[in-house]
Amino acid sequence: MLLSESVKPISYIKAHAAEVLDNVAKTRNPVIITQNGHAKAIIQDLRSYEEVQETLAMLKVVAAGEKAVDEGRVKPIDEAFAEIRRRVRR
Repeated sequence: MLLSESVKPISYIKAHAAEVLDNVAKTRNPVIITQNGHAKAIIQDLRSYEEVQETLAMLKVVAAGEKAVDEGRVKPIDEAFAEIRRRVRR
């Protein structure tokens, strides 16, 4: 995907909205919308958006885990599993 091919002025989007949406859905390539020559927004297909959101959620979990390690809020795996087994047996 060439970035230059996916940049469209808002006037083009207004005139060709259905075509642009069909193309975005089929190719999964985002379209950058410009206004007065400046990039202002992106049109992205729903599946790609959801994938990005899932990736961000996973990265937040990883960051929280790394923070817990840095703060010393961890325990050896055998202790963690022993605690889980105790909770499950209740």
